Amino acid sequence: MTILVTGATGTVGRQIVAQLVARGERVRALTRNPAAARLPGSVEVAYGDLTAPQSLAPALEGVTGLHLITVAGDDQAALQTGPQLVELAAKAGVTRVSVLSSWDECSVEEALRAGDLGWTQLRCVEFMTNALEWAESIREEGVVRAFGNRPGAVVHEADIAAVAVAALVEEGHAGQAYLVTGPEALTPERRVRVIGEAVGREIRFEELSEAQYRASMEAWGAGEELIEFAVRLGANPPDAASVVLPTVEQVTGRPGRTFAQWASEHAAAFRP
Repeated sequence: MTILVTGATGTVGRQIVAQLVARGERVRALTRNPAAARLPGSVEVAYGDLTAPQSLAPALEGVTGLHLITVAGDDQAALQTGPQLVELAAKAGVTRVSVLSSWDECSVEEALRAGDLGWTQLRCVEFMTNALEWAESIREEGVVRAFGNRPGAVVHEADIAAVAVAALVEEGHAGQAYLVTGPEALTPERRVRVIGEAVGREIRFEELSEAQYRASMEAWGAGEELIEFAVRLGANPPDAASVVLPTVEQVTGRPGRTFAQWASEHAAAFRP
């Protein structure tokens, strides 16, 4: 069985590839830039662009398992090519699909629901790895400035991958919609404190106003759609954001990784 992983050079995609390889699976990794993929030698790297569906046809040859993402391109916009992608997968003989969804569904989920493929949906409150956005200000100023300070059940990227891998290689996951969370709900302020403990340094937390946050995102170069989404999420996160669920342990058989574990693994990124 060959499994094709789209978004293979992304945060979660790399974890999916690594975990599939560790299980002895045959993996093909899709990327728009194969020369820069930096993936294990046993992985077959293939070119493909999810915004240009026909480019995937060669990469889908012989594939029976497929991991899909729902955003693509430099702007990470929601994919409009879901029907074409799902049609290509079905013609290739794909039987299992895992899809990492955003909060707002797009053409990919719509096409999967309309088709006959056995697919499993993964949704997450927030990735622990988003904390890397704070790395520069922590290194240079010892401070984190953030909008909103409500608790979130942030999840380790390796745990998201582990659930996706289970859906791709094990029976019993087709038709499931998994909300994948970490084992605890932490405010940004608490996460900053945990990072400080990991690096052995006190780090300040400063909560931004909405106006300050919008200005900082504009300065960063974010588009209007992303800014509106981020403001909405920070000001009024969904109720599910703070709910801890046992999904990781139920699907994989082991507890989810804590934010303290994640901070320890990434401590070097926060040190001057």
